[in-house]
Amino acid sequence: MNLSDFEKTNYSGLYISKAAHPTFGKKYIARFQYEKKRYVKVLGYTRKDNLTKKSALDLMQKFKDSIVINEKIEEPVRSNVVNENSSNVNNDQLNKLINENKELLSILKDYKKLNPHVLKEGIQKIYDLEELKKYQIELIKLQNYLESNSKRMIILFEGRDASGKGGAIRRMTRYMNNKHYRIVALGKPTETQRTQWFFQRYIEHFPRGGEIVLFDRSWYNRAMVEPIFGFCTKEEHEIFMEDVVNFEQDLVRQGMILIKLYFSVSKEEQKRRFDRRIEDPLRQWKFSEVDMQAQDLWDEFSEKKYEMLRRTTSRSAPWNIVRSDDKHKARLEAMKIILNSVDYDGRNYSLDYEPNEAVNISVQKELLQMRKSKNY
Repeated sequence: MNLSDFEKTNYSGLYISKAAHPTFGKKYIARFQYEKKRYVKVLGYTRKDNLTKKSALDLMQKFKDSIVINEKIEEPVRSNVVNENSSNVNNDQLNKLINENKELLSILKDYKKLNPHVLKEGIQKIYDLEELKKYQIELIKLQNYLESNSKRMIILFEGRDASGKGGAIRRMTRYMNNKHYRIVALGKPTETQRTQWFFQRYIEHFPRGGEIVLFDRSWYNRAMVEPIFGFCTKEEHEIFMEDVVNFEQDLVRQGMILIKLYFSVSKEEQKRRFDRRIEDPLRQWKFSEVDMQAQDLWDEFSEKKYEMLRRTTSRSAPWNIVRSDDKHKARLEAMKIILNSVDYDGRNYSLDYEPNEAVNISVQKELLQMRKSKNY
């Protein structure tokens, strides 16, 4: 019988013959499919009135179940015929899987109570932290070198809100000797500071010999944040843009090791991080009034960012652009940039210090990208 001789039912893959089949004692039959294979089964009804779709469906399901069971039973039988030692191999593999399963369960405990996404994210963080440790060891060597030679280092962390600056600073300093580094995050200037030379309040926090100072936002507030929110005049902004390159060149000329990092986050990723801050009670404290305006003022920030990178990068104090949508990769690349800035003693040359060009972007490439799109 052809498929045209069967009547389609409401059940996927199930057909019932339109007429009694003479070969099967003039009985109605069912035709159905399983994994693209066609099967025919005699239902045994001489009158079509007695044939119900339910009975046909039940029969189809029983037949499917029997196929699945047979496949599971027949497979090892076939393999035993091919290789008499295969049962031993299968048993060894099975025991290995059982032992691995027990070990994983002892580590994961009652993992079913956790959100699978949270569990997966947590496990990935463990691998990420282990990868960072090799470079954190190198940062300690770098710190020891600076201390032994009374060298001074300033690291500027700049970027839009939620670009990952704070997290990167925490990973870098996690194992450092806290006697020889400081993290500086200045708030709004006081009335007295407003009357002083702009750079003066930053200079007060500069490192002594053998010390590293990490600025979580820096004097570059005047290049982006202050002009957009009206915290400085156009004239003050322009004076800063004209003076900052010479200011930094003087610092470098006097022996300061100056590293400028710009964490470049995409608009979509920034929004995702803001939404997470709003929804997560543990992160809500991070969300500020300025954050609320960051997405609306994206284009304005892009214009100031473009101008800042174009006018304030120099041979003695270049900008290092770090794409930070992937936080782990951004932290890793930032560490590489810092480690590559100094020829310290005891370097582990087996590590990869080469920049990941998809994350560690040149200023020229970033400016070119921004001329095409303001997404970063």
